[in-house]
Amino acid sequence: MTNSLDLEHLRTLIAIAECGGFSKAAAVRHISQPALSQHVRQLERGLKRKLFERDGRNMRFTHEGERVLAEARRIIEVHDTSLRRLEAERDRTIVVGSTEHSAEQILPEMIRALQAAFPGCATRFEIGRSTQLTEAVNKGTVDFAFVLDPSGQGAGHLVGELPLVWYAARGWSPEPSCQLVAFEEPCGLRERALTVLAGQGHRVEVVGQSTTLEGVLAGVRAGLGVALLPSAGGRPQGLTVHSELPDAGTTHLRMVARRGLSADVEQTALSAGTDFFAQRPHLQLVSRGA
Repeated sequence: MTNSLDLEHLRTLIAIAECGGFSKAAAVRHISQPALSQHVRQLERGLKRKLFERDGRNMRFTHEGERVLAEARRIIEVHDTSLRRLEAERDRTIVVGSTEHSAEQILPEMIRALQAAFPGCATRFEIGRSTQLTEAVNKGTVDFAFVLDPSGQGAGHLVGELPLVWYAARGWSPEPSCQLVAFEEPCGLRERALTVLAGQGHRVEVVGQSTTLEGVLAGVRAGLGVALLPSAGGRPQGLTVHSELPDAGTTHLRMVARRGLSADVEQTALSAGTDFFAQRPHLQLVSRGA
Protein backbone atom coordinates (compact mmCIF):
# COMPACT_ATOMS: atom_id res chain seq x y z
CA MET A 1 0.00 0.00 0.00
CA THR A 2 1.14 3.54 -0.75
CA ASN A 3 2.91 5.54 1.95
CA SER A 4 1.19 8.79 0.93
CA LEU A 5 -1.93 10.06 -0.79
CA ASP A 6 -1.93 12.68 -3.51
CA LEU A 7 -4.25 15.52 -2.52
CA GLU A 8 -5.20 16.23 -6.14
CA HIS A 9 -6.21 12.61 -6.61
CA LEU A 10 -8.36 12.82 -3.48
CA ARG A 11 -9.98 16.01 -4.79
CA THR A 12 -10.79 14.15 -8.00
CA LEU A 13 -12.46 11.38 -6.01
CA ILE A 14 -14.61 13.91 -4.14
CA ALA A 15 -15.50 15.70 -7.39
CA ILE A 16 -16.73 12.43 -8.93
CA ALA A 17 -18.98 11.85 -5.92
CA GLU A 18 -20.34 15.41 -5.93
CA CYS A 19 -20.82 15.65 -9.70
CA GLY A 20 -22.29 12.18 -10.11
CA GLY A 21 -19.93 11.01 -12.83
CA PHE A 22 -16.52 11.15 -14.45
CA SER A 23 -17.27 13.55 -17.31
CA LYS A 24 -18.84 16.25 -15.13
CA ALA A 25 -16.09 15.87 -12.53
CA ALA A 26 -13.44 16.34 -15.22
CA ALA A 27 -15.11 19.59 -16.30
CA VAL A 28 -15.26 20.86 -12.73
CA ARG A 29 -11.64 19.92 -12.12
CA HIS A 30 -10.58 21.52 -15.43
CA ILE A 31 -8.79 18.38 -16.60
CA SER A 32 -9.44 15.90 -19.38
CA GLN A 33 -11.46 12.77 -18.70
CA PRO A 34 -8.46 10.50 -19.44
CA ALA A 35 -6.41 12.48 -16.89
CA LEU A 36 -9.22 12.11 -14.35
CA SER A 37 -9.39 8.35 -14.99
CA GLN A 38 -5.63 8.22 -14.48
CA HIS A 39 -6.06 9.82 -11.03
CA VAL A 40 -8.47 7.05 -10.11
CA ARG A 41 -6.18 4.30 -11.41
CA GLN A 42 -3.21 5.69 -9.48
CA LEU A 43 -5.28 5.76 -6.29
CA GLU A 44 -6.42 2.18 -6.86
CA ARG A 45 -2.86 0.98 -7.48
CA GLY A 46 -1.49 2.79 -4.46
CA LEU A 47 -4.24 1.59 -2.11
CA LYS A 48 -4.44 -1.87 -3.71
CA ARG A 49 -8.22 -1.83 -3.83
CA LYS A 50 -10.88 -1.24 -6.45
CA LEU A 51 -12.73 2.03 -5.95
CA PHE A 52 -15.32 1.87 -8.76
CA GLU A 53 -17.39 -0.76 -10.48
CA ARG A 54 -19.60 -0.57 -13.53
CA ASP A 55 -23.34 -0.23 -13.01
CA GLY A 56 -24.87 -0.52 -16.47
CA ARG A 57 -23.54 2.40 -18.49
CA ASN A 58 -22.38 4.24 -15.35
CA MET A 59 -19.66 3.80 -12.74
CA ARG A 60 -20.41 3.64 -9.02
CA PHE A 61 -18.31 3.51 -5.87
CA THR A 62 -17.50 0.10 -4.45
CA HIS A 63 -17.77 -0.48 -0.72
CA GLU A 64 -14.00 0.13 -0.46
CA GLY A 65 -14.42 3.20 -2.65
CA GLU A 66 -16.98 4.65 -0.24
CA ARG A 67 -14.55 4.15 2.64
CA VAL A 68 -11.75 5.87 0.75
CA LEU A 69 -14.12 8.71 -0.22
CA ALA A 70 -14.98 9.31 3.44
CA GLU A 71 -11.30 9.48 4.34
CA ALA A 72 -10.63 11.76 1.37
CA ARG A 73 -13.26 14.23 2.61
CA ARG A 74 -11.68 14.28 6.08
CA ILE A 75 -8.15 14.75 4.74
CA ILE A 76 -9.10 17.58 2.38
CA GLU A 77 -11.14 19.35 5.06
CA VAL A 78 -8.24 19.26 7.56
CA HIS A 79 -5.74 20.31 4.89
CA ASP A 80 -7.81 23.25 3.60
CA THR A 81 -8.72 24.44 7.10
CA SER A 82 -5.07 24.42 8.15
CA LEU A 83 -4.06 26.25 4.99
CA ARG A 84 -6.67 28.96 5.58
CA ARG A 85 -5.58 29.33 9.19
CA LEU A 86 -1.89 29.60 8.30
CA GLU A 87 -2.61 32.07 5.52
CA ALA A 88 -4.77 34.16 7.84
CA GLU A 89 -2.01 34.23 10.46
CA ARG A 90 0.56 35.20 7.85
CA ASP A 91 -1.53 38.12 6.62
CA ARG A 92 -2.77 39.09 10.05
CA THR A 93 -2.34 42.66 11.22
CA ILE A 94 -2.83 43.53 14.87
CA VAL A 95 -4.10 47.09 15.28
CA VAL A 96 -3.09 48.67 18.60
CA GLY A 97 -4.51 51.93 19.90
CA SER A 98 -2.90 54.19 22.46
CA THR A 99 -3.37 57.67 23.81
CA GLU A 100 -0.50 60.08 23.29
CA HIS A 101 0.16 59.98 27.05
CA SER A 102 0.72 56.22 27.12
CA ALA A 103 2.19 55.79 23.63
CA GLU A 104 5.72 56.85 24.58
CA GLN A 105 5.57 54.88 27.82
CA ILE A 106 3.85 51.61 26.89
CA LEU A 107 4.13 51.12 23.12
CA PRO A 108 7.82 50.08 23.16
CA GLU A 109 6.92 47.30 25.61
CA MET A 110 3.93 46.38 23.46
CA ILE A 111 5.98 46.19 20.26
CA ARG A 112 8.47 43.81 21.84
CA ALA A 113 5.74 41.62 23.36
CA LEU A 114 3.73 41.32 20.15
CA GLN A 115 6.76 40.63 17.98
CA ALA A 116 7.88 37.88 20.34
CA ALA A 117 4.43 36.28 20.64
CA PHE A 118 3.29 36.67 17.01
CA PRO A 119 6.39 36.84 14.79
CA GLY A 120 4.33 36.29 11.64
CA CYS A 121 1.99 39.21 12.28
CA ALA A 122 2.27 42.82 11.23
CA THR A 123 1.44 45.49 13.80
CA ARG A 124 -0.18 48.85 13.13
CA PHE A 125 -0.63 51.59 15.72
CA GLU A 126 -3.37 54.16 16.09
CA ILE A 127 -2.61 57.17 18.32
CA GLY A 128 -5.56 59.24 19.49
CA ARG A 129 -7.73 60.43 22.31
CA SER A 130 -9.31 57.95 24.69
CA THR A 131 -12.86 58.65 23.53
CA GLN A 132 -11.92 58.15 19.87
CA LEU A 133 -9.96 54.97 20.55
CA THR A 134 -12.75 53.44 22.64
CA GLU A 135 -15.19 54.11 19.82
CA ALA A 136 -12.80 52.53 17.30
CA VAL A 137 -12.48 49.42 19.49
CA ASN A 138 -16.27 49.18 19.76
CA LYS A 139 -16.54 49.41 15.96
CA GLY A 140 -13.87 46.71 15.54
CA THR A 141 -11.39 48.86 13.57
CA VAL A 142 -8.86 48.69 16.44
CA ASP A 143 -8.10 45.35 18.13
CA PHE A 144 -7.25 46.79 21.54
CA ALA A 145 -6.27 50.13 23.01
CA PHE A 146 -4.75 51.63 26.14
CA VAL A 147 -6.94 54.52 27.24
CA LEU A 148 -7.10 56.91 30.18
CA ASP A 149 -10.05 56.71 32.55
CA PRO A 150 -10.00 59.59 35.07
CA SER A 151 -13.48 58.62 36.30
CA GLY A 152 -12.35 55.13 37.31
CA GLN A 153 -15.60 53.69 35.98
CA GLY A 154 -14.66 52.78 32.43
CA ALA A 155 -14.89 49.39 30.76
CA GLY A 156 -12.05 47.00 30.01
CA HIS A 157 -9.09 45.66 31.97
CA LEU A 158 -7.69 47.91 34.67
CA VAL A 159 -3.93 47.89 34.03
CA GLY A 160 -2.63 50.47 36.48
CA GLU A 161 -2.81 54.05 37.70
CA LEU A 162 -0.80 57.12 36.72
CA PRO A 163 -0.43 60.15 39.01
CA LEU A 164 -1.85 63.41 37.68
CA VAL A 165 0.63 66.28 37.77
CA TRP A 166 0.29 70.04 37.20
CA TYR A 167 2.80 71.31 34.62
CA ALA A 168 3.53 74.93 33.69
CA ALA A 169 6.31 77.03 32.21
CA ARG A 170 8.94 78.45 34.51
CA GLY A 171 7.76 81.65 36.17
CA TRP A 172 4.06 80.93 35.70
CA SER A 173 1.81 81.72 38.68
CA PRO A 174 -1.80 80.70 39.41
CA GLU A 175 -2.57 84.19 40.75
CA PRO A 176 -4.76 86.17 40.40
CA SER A 177 -6.62 83.54 38.33
CA CYS A 178 -5.67 80.03 37.30
CA GLN A 179 -5.30 79.83 33.54
CA LEU A 180 -5.81 76.31 32.26
CA VAL A 181 -4.58 74.74 29.01
CA ALA A 182 -6.56 71.59 28.29
CA PHE A 183 -7.75 69.12 25.71
CA GLU A 184 -10.90 69.93 23.81
CA GLU A 185 -14.10 68.45 25.21
CA PRO A 186 -15.08 65.76 25.86
CA CYS A 187 -12.08 65.11 28.09
CA GLY A 188 -11.96 63.50 31.53
CA LEU A 189 -8.65 65.22 32.41
CA ARG A 190 -10.15 68.61 31.64
CA GLU A 191 -13.16 67.89 33.85
CA ARG A 192 -10.89 66.69 36.67
CA ALA A 193 -8.74 69.83 36.47
CA LEU A 194 -11.73 72.19 36.53
CA THR A 195 -13.36 70.30 39.40
CA VAL A 196 -10.22 70.15 41.56
CA LEU A 197 -9.27 73.81 41.05
CA ALA A 198 -12.78 75.11 41.58
CA GLY A 199 -13.11 72.94 44.69
CA GLN A 200 -10.12 74.72 46.20
CA GLY A 201 -11.55 78.15 45.46
CA HIS A 202 -9.47 78.95 42.39
CA ARG A 203 -11.01 81.12 39.72
CA VAL A 204 -10.35 79.08 36.58
CA GLU A 205 -10.17 80.26 32.99
CA VAL A 206 -9.54 77.93 30.02
CA VAL A 207 -7.13 79.98 27.94
CA GLY A 208 -6.03 77.33 25.47
CA GLN A 209 -7.24 73.99 24.17
CA SER A 210 -6.12 71.40 21.65
CA THR A 211 -7.05 67.97 20.32
CA THR A 212 -3.46 66.73 20.73
CA LEU A 213 -0.93 66.42 23.53
CA GLU A 214 1.64 68.38 21.55
CA GLY A 215 -0.85 71.21 21.19
CA VAL A 216 -1.49 71.30 24.93
CA LEU A 217 2.24 71.21 25.70
CA ALA A 218 2.91 73.98 23.20
CA GLY A 219 0.37 76.19 24.94
CA VAL A 220 1.88 75.47 28.34
CA ARG A 221 5.46 76.10 27.13
CA ALA A 222 4.26 79.43 25.73
CA GLY A 223 3.26 80.44 29.23
CA LEU A 224 -0.48 80.49 28.58
CA GLY A 225 -1.31 78.47 31.67
CA VAL A 226 -1.08 75.18 33.55
CA ALA A 227 -2.05 71.71 32.33
CA LEU A 228 -3.04 68.59 34.25
CA LEU A 229 -1.38 65.54 32.71
CA PRO A 230 -0.61 61.94 33.71
CA SER A 231 2.99 61.12 34.50
CA ALA A 232 5.09 57.97 34.53
CA GLY A 233 8.01 59.66 36.23
CA GLY A 234 9.36 61.81 33.43
CA ARG A 235 8.77 65.53 32.97
CA PRO A 236 7.99 67.31 29.68
CA GLN A 237 11.00 69.31 28.50
CA GLY A 238 11.00 72.94 29.56
CA LEU A 239 8.16 72.60 32.10
CA THR A 240 8.09 72.59 35.87
CA VAL A 241 5.82 70.80 38.34
CA HIS A 242 3.50 73.05 40.35
CA SER A 243 2.99 71.05 43.53
CA GLU A 244 1.40 74.02 45.31
CA LEU A 245 -1.78 73.38 43.33
CA PRO A 246 -4.26 70.91 44.88
CA ASP A 247 -3.61 67.18 44.57
CA ALA A 248 -5.55 65.88 41.56
CA GLY A 249 -5.11 62.18 42.39
CA THR A 250 -4.55 59.59 39.69
CA THR A 251 -6.07 58.40 36.46
CA HIS A 252 -6.75 54.78 35.65
CA LEU A 253 -5.11 53.25 32.61
CA ARG A 254 -7.33 50.63 31.03
CA MET A 255 -7.01 48.23 28.15
CA VAL A 256 -10.16 47.85 26.08
CA ALA A 257 -10.41 45.04 23.52
CA ARG A 258 -12.79 44.54 20.63
CA ARG A 259 -15.40 41.83 20.79
CA GLY A 260 -14.12 38.59 19.28
CA LEU A 261 -10.41 39.34 19.74
CA SER A 262 -8.52 36.08 20.24
CA ALA A 263 -7.68 35.33 23.85
CA ASP A 264 -3.95 34.92 23.18
CA VAL A 265 -3.64 38.41 21.66
CA GLU A 266 -5.67 39.98 24.45
CA GLN A 267 -3.67 38.28 27.20
CA THR A 268 -0.33 39.16 25.57
CA ALA A 269 -1.38 42.81 25.37
CA LEU A 270 -2.58 42.85 28.96
CA SER A 271 0.63 41.23 30.18
CA ALA A 272 2.74 43.83 28.36
CA GLY A 273 0.76 46.60 30.03
CA THR A 274 0.98 45.21 33.53
CA ASP A 275 4.67 44.34 33.07
CA PHE A 276 5.30 48.01 32.34
CA PHE A 277 3.94 48.89 35.80
CA ALA A 278 5.67 45.96 37.48
CA GLN A 279 9.03 47.37 36.34
CA ARG A 280 8.17 50.78 37.80
CA PRO A 281 7.37 50.30 41.51
CA HIS A 282 6.75 54.03 42.02
CA LEU A 283 3.60 53.63 39.94
CA GLN A 284 0.50 51.92 41.27
CA LEU A 285 0.31 48.38 39.91
CA VAL A 286 -2.94 46.54 39.43
CA SER A 287 -2.73 42.75 39.38
CA ARG A 288 -3.31 40.97 36.09
CA GLY A 289 -6.84 40.05 35.26
CA ALA A 290 -8.29 42.79 37.44
